Amino acid sequence: MRFNRDGELFVPWGYVAAVNVDPIEKKPLMHFLPGQDALTFGMLGCNFHCDFCQNWVSSQALRDPASDGAGRYIQDISAQEFVRIGRRQGAKIIASSYNEPLITSEWAIEIFTEAKKHGLKCVFISNGFATPEVLDALSPYLDGYKIDLKCMRDADYRSLGGRLEAVQDTIHGAHKRGMWVEVVTLVIPDFNDSNEQLWESARFIASISIDIPWHVTSYYPTYKHHGSQRTPADTIQRAAEIGQEAGLRYVYAGNLPGRVGSMENTYCPACQTLLIKRLGFSVTKNKLTTAGTCPHCGQKIAGVWQ
Repeated sequence: MRFNRDGELFVPWGYVAAVNVDPIEKKPLMHFLPGQDALTFGMLGCNFHCDFCQNWVSSQALRDPASDGAGRYIQDISAQEFVRIGRRQGAKIIASSYNEPLITSEWAIEIFTEAKKHGLKCVFISNGFATPEVLDALSPYLDGYKIDLKCMRDADYRSLGGRLEAVQDTIHGAHKRGMWVEVVTLVIPDFNDSNEQLWESARFIASISIDIPWHVTSYYPTYKHHGSQRTPADTIQRAAEIGQEAGLRYVYAGNLPGRVGSMENTYCPACQTLLIKRLGFSVTKNKLTTAGTCPHCGQKIAGVWQ
């Protein structure tokens, strides 16, 4: 993605390959301005090559010939113009997603710098294969960071193009730097759905903070990974229950709206009052106070609410 030409560094800049206004719940971020819209942009490419990627047309551009057509979606745009679009659409959040934003972080920082001038929040939707240096560079601009924790086996991570320890360090580092962090595990049958791996994932997250939301989401066959069936609802329910037993206060089940019971909702960890009711990406009820507390017992609920 980057190259040196006669001593000058060239990086991806000044374009988008996808733009859409999404509910923030689609990212998924459940404790970050619930019900608000995020103007989301994506570019092309990824530092991973997951055979189960659900955005493979954009992420595998320049690597897989099947993605060659992704280039036709490229649009030149300035950071100022992009932020104007977001404000015109009423979005309160700017999100970098669809491909891997870390590999185009310089361009994201340019957009986020402009967004901050207008009071907008900024978030990354990422695989978390970051360095401490890029986290430091992003830290002044990033309010929220959704990070994938794909599995708990380093050999499997290396087969995807990364390293487990680096992703774990990113989760810890983003949280330490004050970014709001939520973690997603796409639960894939016969890959990472064993009780052992799910327990390891939940315990690792809890070791950083029991207030980090953990999303366990359902896989469906796509791209090159067709050897596994779609993740059953009972597997997702089991994963969510493991997260709760590990001590995590906020565990969510995704990609199966209406089929996972209460696992789409937010409850007060102190008194179990239903605070935010959801169906899929829609918020149907929000009882949180403006200060982000439970109206019944006054418990502070971790997140970004204002």
